[in-house]
Amino acid sequence: MAKKVVATLKVAGKGKEFSKVITMNKSARTGAYSFKEQIVPNDNIKDAIAGKL
Repeated sequence: MAKKVVATLKVAGKGKEFSKVITMNKSARTGAYSFKEQIVPNDNIKDAIAGKL
């Protein structure tokens, strides 16, 4: 049976202040796609998507 991975972002009720942002990047050399995952505060989501973080 497969294990279920459970990750919590809760720290004394502050778990709703963070979001997981996944961005996709295409390599210019090979054309392959790679994914980058970040956990950022909700105030910085647009910066994370734009690649400034």
